[in-house]
Amino acid sequence: MPQTDDEMDAVAVRTWCSLALEALGREREAIDAINVYPVADGDTGTNLYLTVESAAQAVEAVFAAHETGATAPVAADAVRAMAHGALIGARGNSGTILAQLLRGMAGVLAVGHDADHLRRALAVAAEVARQAVAHPVEGTVLTVATAAADAAARTAHDAGTGAVARAAYEGARTALEATPGQLAVLGRAGVVDAGGQGLVTVLAALVEAVCGRAPERTRVSVPALPVPDDCAADEAEGGPAFEVIYLLEAADAAVDRLRTRLDRLGDSLVVVGGDGLWNIHVHVDDAGAAVEAGVEAGRPYRIRITHFGADRAHPHTEPVQRAVVVVVPGDGLRGLCKEAGATTVLARPGEPPASGELVDAIRRAHAREVVLLPNDAELRHTAAAAAEQARAEGVRVALIPTRAAVQGIAALAVHEPDRSFDEDVVAMTAAAGATRYAELAVAERQSWTMAGICQAGDILGLIDGDVAVIGEDVPQTARDVLDRMLAAGGELVTLVLGEDIPDSLADALEEHVREGYLAVDTVVYRGGPQSAPLLIGVE
Repeated sequence: MPQTDDEMDAVAVRTWCSLALEALGREREAIDAINVYPVADGDTGTNLYLTVESAAQAVEAVFAAHETGATAPVAADAVRAMAHGALIGARGNSGTILAQLLRGMAGVLAVGHDADHLRRALAVAAEVARQAVAHPVEGTVLTVATAAADAAARTAHDAGTGAVARAAYEGARTALEATPGQLAVLGRAGVVDAGGQGLVTVLAALVEAVCGRAPERTRVSVPALPVPDDCAADEAEGGPAFEVIYLLEAADAAVDRLRTRLDRLGDSLVVVGGDGLWNIHVHVDDAGAAVEAGVEAGRPYRIRITHFGADRAHPHTEPVQRAVVVVVPGDGLRGLCKEAGATTVLARPGEPPASGELVDAIRRAHAREVVLLPNDAELRHTAAAAAEQARAEGVRVALIPTRAAVQGIAALAVHEPDRSFDEDVVAMTAAAGATRYAELAVAERQSWTMAGICQAGDILGLIDGDVAVIGEDVPQTARDVLDRMLAAGGELVTLVLGEDIPDSLADALEEHVREGYLAVDTVVYRGGPQSAPLLIGVE
């Protein structure tokens, strides 16, 4: 949504986060592919996506908290939430630096959010990001951030926020194109800096948020051939074996001592945060010593240790060959899927699982091969990022793009761990794809739909994600939806009842199917709390 008052209000911040997350979702794999510095581990795009995902969720939480109140969120609340979310969710070297950039911007934009404050915010962001890196290197995201700030500073005094944002984007893009000539490892690989590319993507989203129109973007430069082994950064050749990341609650003085100690232990040290909460990132050979240093400084938590290039299987238990990880909308389906041997992730209303939750579930499954069923079209980027991260940890992951829980049930029903992985994935994908899905929902307000205008309290029948039926009660709307779906044929109807739906409705719908469609069977499950009033699948 473009700004009309030439200021970045809370809605603009929310839009920025949303657009940045969407853009990084599209470009994540391409950015991963050009990641050769500081370690060629192919995860920069994924780490940036996860970092912005955490920032966007924090901003959404601010808006959710105001939904029932009389006041709307203010810009200061939104930018502070964005920075805090990025800080606690920062992943990898690139994500940690991006979190510090956003924190630097938020410190200024919380005070004012006109064009002049945006200029200063970009300048402060570039400065504090450099300060966070123990040994800044030119030709990286730091160079790109500085160029963006410098270009914004050169805009006319009376320029608006849109002009400042566009100048920052163009300055960053120009600097990005020059990075291969500044950093030898990039020049040898024939790519631009991956972290810098991610920052350009985030700044492009900022332009779109404040101007209402995205700038013309440069395609991510991906090398035509695999990056040769000698394209690891000079610092990384024969370098540390572990990446250690953790959040830390500690005083400033203790963090200053920690920074000195970690700098002696390893490299790629980035320390971001403040006001008692910090995000620590370092590459070391002795991961235990890095964590112990954090314990001495304060309280470390959310500790993540990655062994570069190693298959990080569980150290005490032999992994099983294959597992299924499935996102479910209610406790009833959770129990059903667990009985079928799947590892589950519960999706609560208004709180879709983050990539980190999906990655944790994949780890809990403790398998060499994992089939991931997101069961929600809105989770496609989140699930893709989780799958990519799990693959980097040595797990073979197949993502089946199920768009609804009934598609996941159909896929799980044909799962056979004894056959080959590829055959199993093909069979599960075919079963999910052959299942049309629908759900009933209650309209919250008057609005225009594909089926006409609905009023608050109407029962909506959504088929394949679009409103197809508007009704006054659940039983009749459910029958109308079933008739529409079965008009195209079907062999099996799956009904998932919400917590408040009586068994008598399931009996009535089974009878309706039996009388009108002789060759169609019906199965009924209880979704339990969190589930929609009624989910319908037709295979």
